[in-house]
Amino acid sequence: MNTIQPHAVTRPLALALVTLVAAAGPAAALAACSARSGPETAALVELYTSEGCSSCPPADAELRRIRAVVGPAAAVVPLALHVDYWDYIGWKDPFSQPAFGKRQRWLVQVNHEDVVYTPHFFVGGVEVDAWRRALPVEVRERNARPARADIAVKASVAANGKLVVEADAAARGGQAATAALYLAITESGLETKVARGENAGATLAHDHVVREWIGPLPLAEGSVHVRREVALPASWNRAKLDVVGFVENETTGDVLQAVSAGRCATP
Repeated sequence: MNTIQPHAVTRPLALALVTLVAAAGPAAALAACSARSGPETAALVELYTSEGCSSCPPADAELRRIRAVVGPAAAVVPLALHVDYWDYIGWKDPFSQPAFGKRQRWLVQVNHEDVVYTPHFFVGGVEVDAWRRALPVEVRERNARPARADIAVKASVAANGKLVVEADAAARGGQAATAALYLAITESGLETKVARGENAGATLAHDHVVREWIGPLPLAEGSVHVRREVALPASWNRAKLDVVGFVENETTGDVLQAVSAGRCATP
């Protein structure tokens, strides 16, 4: 486990994710897809990881197989957030973003913990220790809770090659005052040959890697509607892209609901 002492935190761009797969093939050939959250709470599983961390590959593998681990009946939305604070020790993680380390430090703070480390799992905004044993338990516990927000997402790739994302979210039971919607684009099937650092010589595989953030989008008067166009770099594999989103309490980090449309693709 790689550890780092937390710095003073400002409120980060918290994640909110709704997952959608963009199908392979020409952009204009993709049909629109949509997803709507259900009555139970889907478990948002966040992994803070780094290619510069020698203890991270087993956790990366666990996230890649998370749906098999928790079982087909579980509602789970996985995210891999690559932090940049280990880049200085010999290998710059190509997927790292400073915002992810800021979010991790904030989650540590609201969980009343003291140490920021990798690999580091959170389920629904709550830190998970002993993740090999505890992840399925935490996911099912979240699934047993009634949803406290509703999310609907629609996405497609336009003729101009941009990803068009539309989302609506509403909070239930007085949650709106501190709630916000977040959207992100993730990519799976990534592979890196690491040349230096703690994982030198290894070829690392990653799924659910967060590539792009949208948000926070506050739920003004209890709801929000958003439409965004996102340019897709040529290096991204459109057959492996997801658009992911969740609603979060910005005071406590508690995730009220998440939704995934990951199988929404044109044949």
